[in-house]
Amino acid sequence: MILVVNAGSSSIKVAVFRPSEGTRLTEVMAGQVSGIGGPLAHIDLGTDDKDIAAPDHDTALSAIMASLTAQGIAMSDLTAAAHRVVHGGTSLVAPCPVTDDVIAGIEAATPLAPLHNPNNLAGIHAITALAPDLPQYASFGTAFHATNPDIATAYAIPKEDRDMGIRRYGFHGLSYAWIVTQFGDALPDRLLAFHLGSGASLCAIHQGKSVATSMGYSPLDGLTMGTRSGAIDGMAVLRMAEIHGADAASRRLNKDSGLKGLGGSNDMRLLLAADTDEARFAVDHFCYWAARHAGSAVVAMGGLDAVAFTGGIGQNSAPIRDRIMAHLAFLGDVPVHVVKADEERQIAVDAISCGAGS
Repeated sequence: MILVVNAGSSSIKVAVFRPSEGTRLTEVMAGQVSGIGGPLAHIDLGTDDKDIAAPDHDTALSAIMASLTAQGIAMSDLTAAAHRVVHGGTSLVAPCPVTDDVIAGIEAATPLAPLHNPNNLAGIHAITALAPDLPQYASFGTAFHATNPDIATAYAIPKEDRDMGIRRYGFHGLSYAWIVTQFGDALPDRLLAFHLGSGASLCAIHQGKSVATSMGYSPLDGLTMGTRSGAIDGMAVLRMAEIHGADAASRRLNKDSGLKGLGGSNDMRLLLAADTDEARFAVDHFCYWAARHAGSAVVAMGGLDAVAFTGGIGQNSAPIRDRIMAHLAFLGDVPVHVVKADEERQIAVDAISCGAGS
């Protein structure tokens, strides 16, 4: 069985899969520990649903493994552990076994994702401490976009800054990889994929490869999101930093903007139900800018054969899908697909492709 570990800043999601033929997987158990580092840490895994003490990720993962063992899944039953790593930089561009060199690469990319990569590494180190001989694999949230051409990833800034790693990377790569996996042999040649949730982005997928995406150096760029501004002029950012200070400006752009900044809530369900001008404007803004960026992605692919929606909003909100597609009606009548997001399963698929369980 393969244990998938998706470590966030204050939570660890896990899933256990049993491989069968090829890359087919049966989910045996899934759940998470939330509130890590705080007084209200909680485990919800299988039949375990209780508050626990989890001051750090090591303790949380130990609690997860103890819970799995108590529910009949021992460490000796596992053939591999597979991890989500948010940022692989420019060197880690495909799923791979975890080695000392890979760990060094993840550490090197940490300045690009300081809130995420350390927690992803904590999951890897915790598994190593619990089971030193268990093979581990890593999947990178940026890797799917490594096929973007240089002209799509380079900012028009001085070479000195570009050499420091300031470029477009793109995110939500595991979500887009899962969409490609789900289509299989029926994958459209030119697919416009939307990942719409609290974080929102889109990807131009041509012949199964990402050729353009809306997020850039960080997940802030691109579409209007739950609490992130999306695309904004750099000079406006500098002005906000001048007024509020750099840290406060960063917090405003990442935590207080987007739907929340426009409509007072980052919950699309509440905004759709609200009868206020602010809520209506926030929803209109979200759909309009999703379509505006979609036009750019269609150019990158040289046309459009189908559209796919995933993520919490993309999967569950037909009104939002319809409104975005209404903006794109000029492109003709293209098939629209809804794909349920499953990053954990994609991570397990990636691990199998790297030899896990063989």
